[in-house]
Amino acid sequence: MIQFRPSAERGFADHGWLVARHSFSFADYQDPAQMGWGVLRVINEDRVAPGKGFGMHSHRDMEIITYVLSGVLEHRDSLGNGEVIRPGEVQRMSAGSGIRHSEFNPSATETTHLLQIWIEPREFGIAPAYEQQPLAPGHNDWRLIASPDAGQGSALIHQDATLHAGRLEAGCELGYALDPARLAYVHLVRGGVSLNGAAMQGGDGAKIAAESALHFAAGEDSEILLFDLPH
Repeated sequence: MIQFRPSAERGFADHGWLVARHSFSFADYQDPAQMGWGVLRVINEDRVAPGKGFGMHSHRDMEIITYVLSGVLEHRDSLGNGEVIRPGEVQRMSAGSGIRHSEFNPSATETTHLLQIWIEPREFGIAPAYEQQPLAPGHNDWRLIASPDAGQGSALIHQDATLHAGRLEAGCELGYALDPARLAYVHLVRGGVSLNGAAMQGGDGAKIAAESALHFAAGEDSEILLFDLPH
């Protein structure tokens, strides 16, 4: 089963300094049919205006992954971390028993375009933690971004889930073998691909269950995020 969801059906919010698309219910956007997929709870596509950002606020018991597409994002938190994340890096914050943080666009001219992803942890109340990792370069193949064992230099998440990114050049193809007892979710970051023969455009998503193989073919240069999730 592959259930496709066009980009235009996502939740939308325009706060002036922040323009956001929500793949799943978040803040004022609430849809009982879109509460997440398995342990994947949030995919927000955010555009943050120059000199603006999210002030200090708190989270608990969530694995939060930030994936910057363009621009830069400045992070500060109650653990004493202060970092700037750029395209080609991944940020992971385990909120655990509680953490406060802020995310700010330090540029005076350039909008920051990012994805913020929330995954429910398998254990609550763990010690909060933060890390930032460079991503291995690669095209027309999968790069492991997050995993439960930090394999291949990926960010560590406290859940039996993996997150892969694939950058496909126009005309190229890429496959992924799935355990049909697990779930998967695809978010097409940008471009245009076919997934098992069905067309997807940038911002589209797909919920996947009881499938053993995924096949992507790029009609143009594209970027894919693929979540392999427990059922």
